[in-house]
Amino acid sequence: MTLFDFTRVPKSGLLLAATLLLTAPAALAQTTPAAPTAPAASAPAPVSAGQRKAAESLLEVMQSEKTTDQAINQMLTMQVEQNPNLKKVEPEMRAFMAKYMSWSSLKEEMVQLYAREFSEKELKELTKFYQSTTGQKFVSKQNMLLQSSMLLGQRRVQENLPELQRMIEEKMKGQE
Repeated sequence: MTLFDFTRVPKSGLLLAATLLLTAPAALAQTTPAAPTAPAASAPAPVSAGQRKAAESLLEVMQSEKTTDQAINQMLTMQVEQNPNLKKVEPEMRAFMAKYMSWSSLKEEMVQLYAREFSEKELKELTKFYQSTTGQKFVSKQNMLLQSSMLLGQRRVQENLPELQRMIEEKMKGQE
């Protein structure tokens, strides 16, 4: 006997929930766009101790731990509100997110990411900005901004979903 009947939840809902849950914390942590990937044979360039320390300072000033934890909670809450069938698996979803998407599980990789993408000087300049009144205002509002942006995007997709469905159907008919 299964704990939850996933057949009662539309697959698109589960996919959307999983996608939002997995991408929101990374976006909230203010990652930069990914650089073009290097061939698998080459390892990333090592970062200096100064870059590493500057990256840690920046992420601390940006309140990355708090922001990440809040994002996880907000996304889970929003998904359960939008799809009450997920309430039955909410504890498992929260445990999964705590294990793989919490700040403690992401911190080292985020420090490395920032240290690779920015010079020590740039990291210090960013830290100075985030210590400013404007920088702290941005930090305090970034969760709300991301959540509102996601809702905006979700609304726009829903409003135009019939067009996407028609486009897909036409494409599929053309391949027959």
